[in-house]
Amino acid sequence: MEEQIQIGNRGDFGQWAIEVAKLIVSEQGFELARSARDGDENDVRAAGAALGQAITNALMEVYDGLTEGVAQE
Repeated sequence: MEEQIQIGNRGDFGQWAIEVAKLIVSEQGFELARSARDGDENDVRAAGAALGQAITNALMEVYDGLTEGVAQE
């Protein structure tokens, strides 16, 4: 996600999580399903890895935003 948002409470975080999940599923979920239907084991593995990486990237993005400006020990 390129757009910066403000997370001020649990509801904001929940809304962010829903929107990111929709985006990830629309971008990566289709490729995983297509690979499962049409591809071989390597195609499914690659699509699954891409889905996992998209989830990781989203989590790291929010973590970085939460720790921005916090002094490192």
